[in-house]
Amino acid sequence: MARGIRSIKILGMCLVAALLLAGGGLVVLARRQVPAAEPAPDVVSVAELDQLIVRLRPLQTPLGKPRPFDWLAMYHEPEQTFRQYLASEPVQPDRVRRVLYVQPLGAMTLKQREIVDLTAEFMQRYFGLPVTAMPDLSLNEVPAKAQRPSPFGGRQILTGYVLDRVLKPRLPDDAVACIAFTAADLWPGEGWNFVFGQASLRGRVGVWSLARQGDPAAGPDGWRLCLLRTLKVATHETGHMFGMGHCTLWECNMCGSNSLPEADRHPLALCPECLAKLCWCLGVRPEEHLRRVSEFCAAQGLETERQAAAAALKALPAPVPEPAATSRE
Repeated sequence: MARGIRSIKILGMCLVAALLLAGGGLVVLARRQVPAAEPAPDVVSVAELDQLIVRLRPLQTPLGKPRPFDWLAMYHEPEQTFRQYLASEPVQPDRVRRVLYVQPLGAMTLKQREIVDLTAEFMQRYFGLPVTAMPDLSLNEVPAKAQRPSPFGGRQILTGYVLDRVLKPRLPDDAVACIAFTAADLWPGEGWNFVFGQASLRGRVGVWSLARQGDPAAGPDGWRLCLLRTLKVATHETGHMFGMGHCTLWECNMCGSNSLPEADRHPLALCPECLAKLCWCLGVRPEEHLRRVSEFCAAQGLETERQAAAAALKALPAPVPEPAATSRE
């Protein structure tokens, strides 16, 4: 197998808790760091989310037989249903830790900055949590010993140094997670060509690169493609931080990917099982999640993604109206 195959695809092959075998085949989730608690019944209930799964299932495309070198052709993973997710005691925000932080790292072009800013806005809509951008950090924070000449040209920075020495010391007290975005190419250590990103569930930090997501200055189509890929990266990997495993049942944003073409085939939308996980974990109403995603995609010209969110929203039951006030007269 060529060494390039070992390169990590961030959508499916991130280094989680710094434990990874054979290029990403085995991902071991760290123990939860934020106390889990059943969301308030008036926000979302397990029974309601069970019904959501039933209602949305007819809209889904089953995950077909993997192509050669696809994620599931290389690595066997058990499924993680909504009920199995509940039993896993996933990480959840609490009253103190409930802000997602975005940390820009290094110089970016104006178009790349647009992508990062829009991704931060989308993450707030998607997860229903506050998202705060931290002050920019220079790549001078990464010393020469944590950089190397890239086999593809230019330089790469070492992901472990960014996680442990740059992000963790700056992790705010109210952070449920902190995500660094950089235009620099990344690599995770000896034996690897490159990595799209690396996340740590135990440390609640992650770093992801825009270097291989396409050129946002390559006209409107190139800009939208770079944005869509970055949205997938950010939401997929943050989903891992909340204990969501790879989806092995449906075409879904939580599917593992072993290459950029495979990642492009997977949608931005979550399948019903994974949407139920997100809504339960974060106390997010599914109709609010879908409405916010649909509005964002419409504004950014992501028509396929808007249609998917709108179709799912239409399939949900109509909200139960509030009972009319009873007169005392």
